[in-house]
Amino acid sequence: MSSDPNMRAFFQLHRDLPREGPGAPEDVAWAAGLIDLSATARIADVACGPGGDIAALLEAASAGHVTALDKTPHFVETAREAWGSDGRVTVLKADMRVIANRYDLIWCAGAVYFMGVEAALRAWRKSLLPQGAIAFSEACWFTDTPSARAKALWDKEYPTMTDEVGITVQIAEAGYRVIGQQRLTDAAWERYYTPLEARIAALRERADGALTYVLDEAEEEIECWRAHRDEFGYLLSVVVPV
Repeated sequence: MSSDPNMRAFFQLHRDLPREGPGAPEDVAWAAGLIDLSATARIADVACGPGGDIAALLEAASAGHVTALDKTPHFVETAREAWGSDGRVTVLKADMRVIANRYDLIWCAGAVYFMGVEAALRAWRKSLLPQGAIAFSEACWFTDTPSARAKALWDKEYPTMTDEVGITVQIAEAGYRVIGQQRLTDAAWERYYTPLEARIAALRERADGALTYVLDEAEEEIECWRAHRDEFGYLLSVVVPV
């Protein structure tokens, strides 16, 4: 665990959440349908967090195998507790920059920004089986004129965030073509924010200074999205090498 009080507080807030970002089973089903994913597919769930998408990935490939990886120890522990007895799942403590083996689908929900779209797609190309695809969600602007509140939030969280066109350009520059793209729905956001709000409320009364700061920031993020959801969101892209 980090010695930084704010990082400790961040992980205290996020420790018991079912997922670490917006997403829904319907997102996985949509992506799998676009590429006609085989029931026996090999899938990598990159930066899997606590394993919020593993069930949906197994639904998409019921006789396949999911290798879920994350570098945060307690996320790995949580995913192993949930899926360790399922022979269709392997949970690894590993860095997303180095993916071992090869897969029919590489799935990455909301974490590509740690590497950048181009860098991630270039690095993962060698880990795709023939006819393999990558599906990833990436935060982006839906407007050229964001409100001051939304801009302040994302200038802090992700100052290099681009728009949907910018993501598509980065995909092409990495040597891929787009099979399909769609924005994540409000329901996908609520699947993340509703448990997060409950966790904030549970921690609020006894929070120290560092934790109070983290809780306040999380509340502002939720309130900003609810007020300005038409200005930003996540774009889910399914891509294949050219």
